[in-house]
Amino acid sequence: MVDIEKELHDMRYLSWTKSRRSSGTAGSFLKAYDDSGPVKKYYKLSDYDAVLGIVGHECVNEIIVQRLLRFLGYEHLEYKLIHALVRIDDRDMETYLCVSKDYKQKGESKIALEDYYAMEKKQGQSPLDFCKEQGWEEYIYHMLIVDHIILNRDRHGANIEVLRSAKNKSVRLAPLFDHGLSLLCRCRTGEEIKKFDVMEDRRVQSFVGSGSTLENLKYVPEKILHGLPELREKAPDLLFDGLDGILQKEHLDKIREMIQRRWAGLGNI
Repeated sequence: MVDIEKELHDMRYLSWTKSRRSSGTAGSFLKAYDDSGPVKKYYKLSDYDAVLGIVGHECVNEIIVQRLLRFLGYEHLEYKLIHALVRIDDRDMETYLCVSKDYKQKGESKIALEDYYAMEKKQGQSPLDFCKEQGWEEYIYHMLIVDHIILNRDRHGANIEVLRSAKNKSVRLAPLFDHGLSLLCRCRTGEEIKKFDVMEDRRVQSFVGSGSTLENLKYVPEKILHGLPELREKAPDLLFDGLDGILQKEHLDKIREMIQRRWAGLGNI
């Protein structure tokens, strides 16, 4: 697949810094950037522990989810998964990281939706109603659908961004991005994978909506919810193509089950 590079790249030149971690669990998500070329590139690692090293698989989740978004035809940030040698805290580590390009157009600035909402909302207006007033309802409906399918735990108000251009007098939402904290992101062992209930309605962060991805579906019009394409027989294979050897088979099989069952459940809402 063009979104995976399995050849090992020496990327020890990157300088990693901690990013905002809103989930409250141990560990860190490290980010880096490279602006030496014509297009600025952003890199991120899966969950990093100062003692154990890179212990997460969030970067792989990004690839699976972007393929799902591509299948649905929803606008999203494009990631590439790269097999890389990185250097953190004077230690060399082999891992898979994500890289993406700057999605801002020339002259655009970005601001978190939660901050833009705080500045522009009417008194008593909810984030959902605010987004509808801005003409962003379809984007929000798509986001709520996908976040339920993948059980996205981390759709806080800074994981949705507003892009503004004074020159063009335009305001738009950035493509959907940052889906690492989803799927089986908390599972580290085979036993945890085995016990994971793929249909459980777990508490999540959701700036637009409630703390339940299932409850959030009530905001989506039935014609959109029930108008989704069928997850055709070969579609799940496309989501996982090339990931053998990057994640264990039992892990991939559980994610496959999760996506299929949560997708199928949309027809009963």
